Amino acid sequence: MLRLLSAFAPAALLLASTTSGHAAEGTIDAADTGFMILCTGLVLMMTLPGLALFYAGMVRRKNVLATMAQSAAATALVSILWVGLAYSLSFSGDGAYLGDLSRVFLAGIGMDTVSPLAKTIPELLFMAYQMTFAVITCALVGGAVADRMKFSAFLLFCVIWLFLVYVPSAHWVWGGGFLAQMGVIDFAGGTVVHINAGVAGLVAAIVIGARQGYGRDNMAPFDLSLAVIGTGLLWVGWFGFNGGSALSAGSRAIFAIVATHLAACAGAVVWSLIEWVQRGKPSVLGMISGAVAGLGTITPASGFVLPWHGLVIGAIAGAVCYWFCTYVKHRFKYDDSLDVFGVHGIGGVMGTLLAGVFATASVSVSPDAAGISGLIEGNAAQLGIQAIGVVVTTLWCIVGTYVALKICDLVTGLRVNADQEREGLDIALHGEALHQ
Repeated sequence: MLRLLSAFAPAALLLASTTSGHAAEGTIDAADTGFMILCTGLVLMMTLPGLALFYAGMVRRKNVLATMAQSAAATALVSILWVGLAYSLSFSGDGAYLGDLSRVFLAGIGMDTVSPLAKTIPELLFMAYQMTFAVITCALVGGAVADRMKFSAFLLFCVIWLFLVYVPSAHWVWGGGFLAQMGVIDFAGGTVVHINAGVAGLVAAIVIGARQGYGRDNMAPFDLSLAVIGTGLLWVGWFGFNGGSALSAGSRAIFAIVATHLAACAGAVVWSLIEWVQRGKPSVLGMISGAVAGLGTITPASGFVLPWHGLVIGAIAGAVCYWFCTYVKHRFKYDDSLDVFGVHGIGGVMGTLLAGVFATASVSVSPDAAGISGLIEGNAAQLGIQAIGVVVTTLWCIVGTYVALKICDLVTGLRVNADQEREGLDIALHGEALHQ
């Protein structure tokens, strides 16, 4: 037996050396790679089936399949575009405003290639991980115009908007562009994902117009149980979304995951409490909306703050997003069907700003760089930098989204006709319907 154990000892030591700790800079680490493979799968799951179920449960029965089709189509279409050109323009080169063409159709990526932005995992994995962010951002926008946008228009919008809005933003913030050089911090997508999706959703809802009967007809959700299941998938997937943005299997990823979970919990509780006080009953829709608001709001701050900060940020998200999804939305009469702006847009703005308040140097310190402090630790300038990031992202998104919509309107038209809208998009656009 001793001889047998001694024979296996060298192999065991080799295995341990490759699965614990971190490899040398610029070399592929097995633990980080395994962790990021898992996170990539989790984030992809957030769109299909997570977002598909979440959105489908909140629309009317006649539009369930059409709503799910948007998530499925965004997954397929954006993935192809990302591999072909969008990844290269987002994450290669050192331009201030846009990347270069060195990674078009993954040119130059070999078995052992690593990105300077993720030095311990294969670059192909980094590309795939970032692809899942682009996918869900495009899919999120569709929720604001559910029940009335043409499927052909949505597909064309995804193509144009990806390159006109998402790609530049991703490069500015994550690819070494001018906002990153300025010092804007966004751990997992407050600007790139949530502000962009929310603002684009608001612009699209205003340009396309409200649903027939909005504010008058019954537009109650078809099946909130589907939305609850979707929320659960989103919640778990968010651990890959935020935890994976550490790009390594270490303590920072765990801090981000715990802060994320606590923010979701606080958002759900606060939203429910407000409903309970104002309406006498806490709704299921309110619980899951509050959870998603907390998740979206903690996203940009998650890898820069302490876990208990997640509770504070989530609680703020639950209150402010509730106000935008109820009072503000009804006051200004815009038909953001599934509250993409009220939850993701507002959550992204708040989270990006709050990252500048709560950022804690000890969480983000690394061998390569000093940690980043926020207002509470005496660095008031960071909050101002964050505000610049919010304004630049918002303005660019408004202009880019409007241009994308106008092009779509010229090519395909944006909205189904009145008869198709009354019939339902499942039948009108896809020739299918749920069984009675």
